Amino acid sequence: MWPSMLTLGGVALFSALGLGIASRFLAVETDPRIKQITDILPGANCGGCGFAGCSGFADALIKGKAEPGGCSAGGIAVAQQVGNILGIKIESGPKKIARVFCRGGIRHARDKYSYTGVKDCKAAAILAGGPKACEYGCLGMGTCLRACTFGAISMGPEHIPVIDTRKCTGCGKCAAICPKNVIRLVPEAQRFLVLCNSHDKGKTVKDVCQIGCIACQICVKKCPAEAIRMEDSLAVIDSEKCTACGICQGKCPQKVIFWTDEQGMIFVSEEGKTVAKAC
Repeated sequence: MWPSMLTLGGVALFSALGLGIASRFLAVETDPRIKQITDILPGANCGGCGFAGCSGFADALIKGKAEPGGCSAGGIAVAQQVGNILGIKIESGPKKIARVFCRGGIRHARDKYSYTGVKDCKAAAILAGGPKACEYGCLGMGTCLRACTFGAISMGPEHIPVIDTRKCTGCGKCAAICPKNVIRLVPEAQRFLVLCNSHDKGKTVKDVCQIGCIACQICVKKCPAEAIRMEDSLAVIDSEKCTACGICQGKCPQKVIFWTDEQGMIFVSEEGKTVAKAC
């Protein structure tokens, strides 16, 4: 018995020594800047940067595979700290946040069939594009809500996502997961928004939704700053040209143009009254 125990003990000791020597001479050195950068990142591991967590982003930065401003959750402050570590000067840019470009909820948008499957927008979209008659409209099943790691999204009474701009970091996960491209990142300071995602012609839009853009081009013609253009039958506002005069909002027959205040609240019209809601 003792010879067996001594033999096993010797093998264990030899293996331990071998592993110790190997760890010393075969170890891969880690750039200390990776830990420095990881420590200043938010630690949310949201994946908005396109990498597997904050440590993956830090490693990519060191290898030159990512930009210092890639962490939207950290914003410009984190980007500048990262730049200091890397020896790069970071210029501040406009912060972007997520907005929902659809208001066609259960009262205003028509369904083409009754869906009883998994409550997931991507799964529903596989079946003939989803139950909503407007092929560009929000499916309202909360996939974006579940993807948001910051608790910035809730579902409104119309089954349309509501984004709390005070919590939104602009990570873009909700935009990336939306199969209808209803959620997009826009400059936080953009005051006027066309809250529609349809690229159909006017008659088709009216057949499926009561509050969609019908491409009448009135807003384009009336804008004194020439800040609005039509892209594939949908009005688009250029935030850099927009002077926030509000003429487009007043002239829009479908009432799909809305304005936001400095706190990111979006103002919509309900039964003749203008009320503020988080968007």
